Amino acid sequence: MQNKDIADIRKDYKLKSLLENDVDKDPLKQFQKWWKESIDADIAEPNAMTLATCDEHGKPSARIVLLKDLHQDGFVFFTNYESRKGKQIEMNPSVALVFLWKELERQVRIEGSVKKISAQESDEYFASRPSKSRIGAWSSPQSQVIDDREILEKNVVYYNDKFGEENIPRPDNWGGYIVQPQLVEFWQGRRSRLHDRLQYTIDKNNKWTIERLAP
Repeated sequence: MQNKDIADIRKDYKLKSLLENDVDKDPLKQFQKWWKESIDADIAEPNAMTLATCDEHGKPSARIVLLKDLHQDGFVFFTNYESRKGKQIEMNPSVALVFLWKELERQVRIEGSVKKISAQESDEYFASRPSKSRIGAWSSPQSQVIDDREILEKNVVYYNDKFGEENIPRPDNWGGYIVQPQLVEFWQGRRSRLHDRLQYTIDKNNKWTIERLAP
């Protein structure tokens, strides 16, 4: 039976449009344009993105992670390499990202391949984190089953005693990944669910093609 309280939730989108003449030929430059507008709109955590991965059997898994850098060839985030997503990435480098900026009635979907960034880049970012976050990276066996929270709290005490608050090195099992896009879709909400969808795909010569998708 349909839950009417859920089914009755609706909003007619009307803020902006997205036309072919309005976008950059490079999807990463177009993303930077939308990114700046999300910052200017003071959206809470505009860098929050859904990361979808698959295991060796094609079973998907998704979670929210934070974009931490935007390179000319992709999107960078950081995590524990031994986490569930890290293990799935090792087995299957095909991933997807989704950004939702509902205040601007916008969504960006990215499909591509992921790989680790350099150890130097990971070291530099890790060193920039607050000391408690660095200790947290050591203290959490991410995605593993633990008996209770006390285990984490004891680990924090242990690593605080071991490293102090200053010279906390990056764990070998923690670092950054870059998602290199092969498909990027920009979605702009429009009235009556007739949304604008522009999709970028890349060919073997690294040339991007822009196509309009029906909503």
